[in-house]
Amino acid sequence: MKKLLSLLAVASLALSFTAHAADGDAKKAPTAQQSKMKTCNTEAGDKKGDERKAFMKTCLSAKKETQQDKMKSCNADAKTKDLKGDERKAFMKGCLSGAPA
Repeated sequence: MKKLLSLLAVASLALSFTAHAADGDAKKAPTAQQSKMKTCNTEAGDKKGDERKAFMKTCLSAKKETQQDKMKSCNADAKTKDLKGDERKAFMKGCLSGAPA
């Protein structure tokens, strides 16, 4: 009986350490919202009061442009400029990488 209780106690202790370690790992990685908050906070700089509130609201609600959105925009620009062949390929490469046109 004592052996069984000792075994249960050790198993329980091992499980609690495993659960605690998993919680610790989860707390270390910031969520997407936390990362966005950090970025917006840095960009806000010296703004104070209502100006800062307005900036943070806009920054946090802004949606990140997806690769698909970028592709549509670059395609439209290439079409407007009537680019073809290697010239279009070079333009698209620069546009999709975020290089200035």
